[in-house]
Amino acid sequence: MSETRLSFKEMCAKFDVTPRTLRYYEYIELLQPEREGRSRFYGSREVARMTLILRGRKWGFPLEDIRQWLLIYENEGTDAQMQNLIELADRQLVDLQAQRVQLDEAIDELKSMRDATVNTLGKT
Repeated sequence: MSETRLSFKEMCAKFDVTPRTLRYYEYIELLQPEREGRSRFYGSREVARMTLILRGRKWGFPLEDIRQWLLIYENEGTDAQMQNLIELADRQLVDLQAQRVQLDEAIDELKSMRDATVNTLGKT
């Protein structure tokens, strides 16, 4: 049974990414589609990798970390990849929590400024 392959355009549509993004992911070796002439085709391996790439981006991981993480699977297997994910996740959680604190502070300051401005306008 042959696996389903997606064209370049179908891959962009499936993952809601621009052609430029997809080409860039290929350029930095996150994806390696099959080529037939000038056409590119993406099999289940590339679809799975793209899912992981976008998930990693959503969580704020740098592309180089994602690339290295995907290479661990190829070179060392699933257990090593999962162990590395734990380390990456621990580090990223610390960063995200610090960002949350900064965002909460900025939101509180902006609300205070807004409320003070409303009060000033109400007094005139």
